[in-house]
Amino acid sequence: MLSITILQNQILYGIIQRNLDEMIITFKKKQLEDFFYDGKNKGINPQHIHKVSRILDRLHSSKAIKDMNFPGSNLHLLEPKKDKRWAVNISGNWRITFIWNDNDNDAYDVNYTDYH
Repeated sequence: MLSITILQNQILYGIIQRNLDEMIITFKKKQLEDFFYDGKNKGINPQHIHKVSRILDRLHSSKAIKDMNFPGSNLHLLEPKKDKRWAVNISGNWRITFIWNDNDNDAYDVNYTDYH
C-alpha cells in the first residue's frame, strides 16, 4: 500500500509541476482547447491539424515571445499594439493568435482564426 501512495504522490507532483510550467493559460474557443488537451479536432481544418498542433506545442513550451519567431511563422503584433495580441501563420489567412504577457511569459486567449 505504501508504494501505491508514493506513486500517487509522484503522479500528483508531476501534474502540479506541469501546470506550474504552463505557458498557455486560456483559450478563446473551447474547440481549440479540446484539440490541444484531448486531440479532438472538431472545428480544425484537417489540412491544418499537424501545423496547429506544432504551433500550440511550441507556444506552450515558449519562455519568451521570441521563441515563437521560427522560420515561416511570420510572428507579428496585431493592431492595436497596446493589446499585445500576436499572430503566427498557419496557411493562407489562417492564424493562431494570442495575447502574450511579458510579466509571467504566458499566453492567454489563444485562438485559431481566419484572420482577414
